Amino acid sequence: MMTDDQYNFVKIYERSFKEHWDMPAVTDYGTDVTLTYGQLAINIEKLHILFKECGIKKNDKIAVMGKNNSNWVAVYLAAITYGAIIVPILQDFRANDAIHIINHSESKLLFISDINWEGIDLDQIRKVKAVVSLNDWHPISLALDPKKINYEAIAALFKKKHPDGYWAKDLHFDERGNDQIGSINYTSGTTGFSKGVIMPLNGLAGNIRFASEIKMIYEGCRHVTFLPLAHAYGCAFDFLGCLAAGGHTWLIGRTPSPKILLKAFAEIKPTTILSVPLILEKIYKKMIVPQIQKPPVSWVLKVPFLDEVVCSKIREQLMQAFGGEFRQMIIGGAPLNPEVESFLYRIKFPMSVGYGMTECAPLISFTPYDAGSKPLSCGKPLEGIMEVKILDPNEEGIGEVVTRGENTMAGYYKNAQATKESFTKDGWLRTGDLGIIDEDGFLYIKGRCKTMLLGPSGQNIYPEEIEAKLNNMPYVLESLVLQQEDSRLVALICPDYNEVDADGLTREQLDEQMEEARKQVNSELAAYEQIAIVKLYPHEFEKTPKKSIKRFLYTNMV
Repeated sequence: MMTDDQYNFVKIYERSFKEHWDMPAVTDYGTDVTLTYGQLAINIEKLHILFKECGIKKNDKIAVMGKNNSNWVAVYLAAITYGAIIVPILQDFRANDAIHIINHSESKLLFISDINWEGIDLDQIRKVKAVVSLNDWHPISLALDPKKINYEAIAALFKKKHPDGYWAKDLHFDERGNDQIGSINYTSGTTGFSKGVIMPLNGLAGNIRFASEIKMIYEGCRHVTFLPLAHAYGCAFDFLGCLAAGGHTWLIGRTPSPKILLKAFAEIKPTTILSVPLILEKIYKKMIVPQIQKPPVSWVLKVPFLDEVVCSKIREQLMQAFGGEFRQMIIGGAPLNPEVESFLYRIKFPMSVGYGMTECAPLISFTPYDAGSKPLSCGKPLEGIMEVKILDPNEEGIGEVVTRGENTMAGYYKNAQATKESFTKDGWLRTGDLGIIDEDGFLYIKGRCKTMLLGPSGQNIYPEEIEAKLNNMPYVLESLVLQQEDSRLVALICPDYNEVDADGLTREQLDEQMEEARKQVNSELAAYEQIAIVKLYPHEFEKTPKKSIKRFLYTNMV
């Protein structure tokens, strides 16, 4: 447990707000809304008054659900600095899932965007004292006196409490030890079961400490926040880390298509970029692949020394596409396609892959590009913060990844059985991932324990590795490898219809291309990994907010 006042989570923000009072803190991208640290602090103070008027006590739960915006940020920080526990709900959750989380977490207040509120039945969340709009702070529903809770009433109480205004010298957050609970994050994994991860403030502070040490965050840094803030990855670094250091984050509330993101990168010129693989892979496929497949570029890339010139030009083009001023790009949330990753290392693109999970707030391992990161690895465990080992490794050294350290959760909320099953008897957290550690201490993830398949003679088959190869084939947008009862492997493939239409392929020609893809991939696989059948799937697979396919939805389709 980090007891140094330097790493006390609440004190981190008290210091940052005071030191950076007049500097820009958050901008709602695409609007004229920019809040300085001082203006954000005023909104937090008003929310503290609102909490008091609603009778919120220490350790009460406050839920927040909606797109990324400055009001979301204010609610999150206000809850924790008040002494409450924040319950972030992913805006992509269905209404019935959101209702379950609100009730299961016993949340007393709900801040929600107007569009998300449309699917909520008030009668199903009777324990909530008040529902407030994230759009403009208007009270949506109240079990309390609406005359006391509306924006005007809170503004009047704020003015009464601070008749001479609210300045940096007036800001003071109540003491909270890092052992206290800061958040309950409900997972959005691929197994179909959502559990409430109890995260002490220590875990949130551990990520901030590491981000500061590797210069991911610093005073004046610029971040583009397009990952959902309700997910641990984006929340930890683009939001919490950035504001802890005195940086400025632009919040993108729209669906983060490559077109929208490239426009934002060009305008903002971020200093660090956090992304999930899907975004980078799409940009790579649209910008880079067409170049390197055409002669003479494809030929030159095979010639020593000449290839360096081409690689340098491609690197510069890609750097400029992301704004041209970032120090590093960090990929997390899911495995990056090996072919994409290998090419980016070849052209010396400043990118590294990290590894984590919601239960670790989220980071477990990461090595920056300029500190010697290795292609296809997830870096080393965070030094002085997290430990990693391989449980019950097989002959190849592959086994379940287990971890422990500062960032580890306290357990699952109201789920003692799941908590017990998630830890070994000697206190290591079971990640559910299969991995191997090399002689230099770098971690490599092979796949999920639950998705690993057994070949006809008991061989281990990692479907994610086969899918990565399929996804590089022409006309393949994404794929899912499943196993039939007779042990044969089936590949569900969602075609890239934009590419299909551009080339004018008929259905028969598309089937021929898919069969050719199957044969090509099989030529690179062991006999026990062979794909027996390809089936076309009509649209993209349903995914979690971090863009991992919800595999459990498709297991009965073969």
